[in-house]
Amino acid sequence: MASLSFPLSALVKHKDCLQKANIFCNVLQGLQHQTFRSRLWKRNFGAVSHGVGHLLSHQPRAKNYAASVCSSSSDGQDMAERLWSVYNETKRQTEDSIPVISTNSVNPDTIFANNEMSLRDTEIYGFDYDYTLAFYSSHLHTLIFNIARDILITKHRYPEGLRKYEYIPNFAVRGLHYDVQKSSHGHTMKQFMDIFSLPEMTLLSCVNDFFMRHNIDYEPVHLYKDVKEAIRDVHVKGIMYRAVEADIEKYICYGEQSHAVLKKLSEHGKKMFLITNSPFDFVDRGMNYIVGKDWRDLFDIVIVQADKPSFFNDRRKPFRRVTDKGSLLWDRIHRLEKGQIYKQDLTLKHGWRTGAIIPELRKEIKIMNTEQYVHMTTWLQALTRLIEQMQVHRDPASQAVVEEWIREREAMRPQTKNIFNVQFGSLFRTYHNPTYFSRRLSRFADIYMASISCLLNYDFQHTFFPRRTPLQHESPFWPEHTPDDPSISSQLHMTKAETD
Repeated sequence: MASLSFPLSALVKHKDCLQKANIFCNVLQGLQHQTFRSRLWKRNFGAVSHGVGHLLSHQPRAKNYAASVCSSSSDGQDMAERLWSVYNETKRQTEDSIPVISTNSVNPDTIFANNEMSLRDTEIYGFDYDYTLAFYSSHLHTLIFNIARDILITKHRYPEGLRKYEYIPNFAVRGLHYDVQKSSHGHTMKQFMDIFSLPEMTLLSCVNDFFMRHNIDYEPVHLYKDVKEAIRDVHVKGIMYRAVEADIEKYICYGEQSHAVLKKLSEHGKKMFLITNSPFDFVDRGMNYIVGKDWRDLFDIVIVQADKPSFFNDRRKPFRRVTDKGSLLWDRIHRLEKGQIYKQDLTLKHGWRTGAIIPELRKEIKIMNTEQYVHMTTWLQALTRLIEQMQVHRDPASQAVVEEWIREREAMRPQTKNIFNVQFGSLFRTYHNPTYFSRRLSRFADIYMASISCLLNYDFQHTFFPRRTPLQHESPFWPEHTPDDPSISSQLHMTKAETD
């Protein structure tokens, strides 16, 4: 894990392996009408050209072939020219293939599967409230940031100069790790996975930036705890809830599609429950705006202030009934009744499948579908494979060519990250690796989507299947181009007669 070395050095991104898509394009052979195969990842969605990396062949055979080339030619400069010839032909055919590859775009309204799951077998649907049924505008994170920043100044006596910092909507991404101690004595990493953590990450960065710019000595652990407490106060003390309720149209995007999903499920006889950490008054106000005053009729059970995630496995907290005004009743709960509101515990033992709502997914897929992104990743894969296979030519002229290719590759790689976010790249991958967020998503979510409105595109008999793509040590299930193919030999192989 590498830390970020500029003013915002406290935020780091732990990103490791994720193969998003496999689109086979045999560049050297010029087969521009191959059958393309999209890999829909758990965050594996298509539109990245992984298959172009196979355009040269597997390494063992390439090495043998390259050795035969070296033994048949003593002119290193001539070999360098031939390497450039292969490079130019590979690049030309890669660029010719882009329009075809671009037609294999991914629909952002698709539901992606990590595990096989059938809606036919799903009779009960549970929903969170925040960022599942209710989607918030960008104003909400600005509100949380501003209130927490002011709490730091007024309650914790942080410098007044912090008021000059404003929330930057596209600065951080989820899945970052924060080094609390930032010392040579060790590291204590805190993970930020929740959407509501975006204002917290930005505020941490701003305070660190202020102290560093003004050469102020500070204790990093105290800074982290103070920011965390300020953010918690915004939620726990109801400051955010009251602000949203006072101007609900500013903060909540109207949930017409959320209402349509709930109505469709109800019409098909599905049972539904709502579980949220938010208080009842806040949820009731929002659901009235999103669905209507009869929103509770759609749900068999409504549970508020659930204290997730411990909510799902802590049996020590019995249910309490909540009145319409949010008051807690003391009577013992023997069974859950439709139309009632409950607080606290629900234990999930078995049989549950999980669907994740990832709002950022829609934006990232749209970026991946652009010709710019397809061009970058397709050529990057082709260039990487060229370097991998042609590095066996050890004469100085050939090595100089390969070194130039390496420099080109190193210049291109950051572009595939920056196109998503200039600070931290994609939420789902770094280069060819999955992020920590990606790993958790694949582990805990059976299916995932950009919003619950994606359910409107499927009937309730549909079965979701995960895509299978080769592991690094597996052979793909499509034809591959090998170095002893005549199209390569025609450009590289020089017979003894020709050299004579």
